[in-house]
Amino acid sequence: MASPLRDPTLEALLGRLHAQSDAQIDETDAYYERRKREGTLDEHGRFDDEMHHFFANKLVALDRAKAEFCYQLCRALRAARVVEAGTSFGVSTLYLAAAVRDNRVENGVVIGTEHEPKKAEIARANFAEADLGGFIDLREGDLRETLRDVGGPVDFMLVDIWDVALPALQLVAPSLREGAIVVCDNTAEDANEYVDYFAFVNDPQNRFRTMTVPFAGGFELTVRI
Repeated sequence: MASPLRDPTLEALLGRLHAQSDAQIDETDAYYERRKREGTLDEHGRFDDEMHHFFANKLVALDRAKAEFCYQLCRALRAARVVEAGTSFGVSTLYLAAAVRDNRVENGVVIGTEHEPKKAEIARANFAEADLGGFIDLREGDLRETLRDVGGPVDFMLVDIWDVALPALQLVAPSLREGAIVVCDNTAEDANEYVDYFAFVNDPQNRFRTMTVPFAGGFELTVRI
């Protein structure tokens, strides 16, 4: 299937980054299997120091199909303000920024957040290579601080970080405009890590409708109503 991006420079960069991320999958799977055997994984998916160290050089990029789906959703919404929780090396951020660019909306921006300074540095280099840095506001630090003020109504949010998925959504939820979409990755594969997240989006007082899109691992699509 042809990519909707139609940007040869961006496509070449994304091809390289996706290949790098795919090459790390076996190593990541083996790491989790070892931690499971040792019984040292946190039952709620929280990171310890060893896990932070292991993932410091891992892309953990959103699958290409899911990322292109996000691009299409942002184009359909004519999204102007997008929030991404969990930027890493900025692979999915590039798709979101391309959508904002292609929407040709005034003051369009993708607000990303990344805790690891080295990852943020590499992400910014990727943004510059794709000539998309002008559409991205990458904030370094704990997202419980960096997402306290998103500057206006939000049209689309990508949650691609499991240990603080709920705090991310809770912070941004007051800014989601009616009809805004929130997507969250791997909610079927790692369902036990999203129990509180599902409780939040299924609580009627929070004004959401949600369903799991059948991508690999599950991809939760939630609409503000």
